[in-house]
Amino acid sequence: MLEMKTNCEKCDCGLSKEGEASICSFECTFCVPYSEAMQRVCPNCAGELVRRPPRTL
Repeated sequence: MLEMKTNCEKCDCGLSKEGEASICSFECTFCVPYSEAMQRVCPNCAGELVRRPPRTL
């Protein structure tokens, strides 16, 4: 199951389970503004950052 991290790994801003965030295949998690600033490339593994699916439950 996908881990729903609650903070951006770079700027530590809060991320809600229903809110937008970006993740890589290793579940590194970033806020949208930071992931866009990094051109959607994970600084940890160089993987693509994509929109994290929201969790409604």
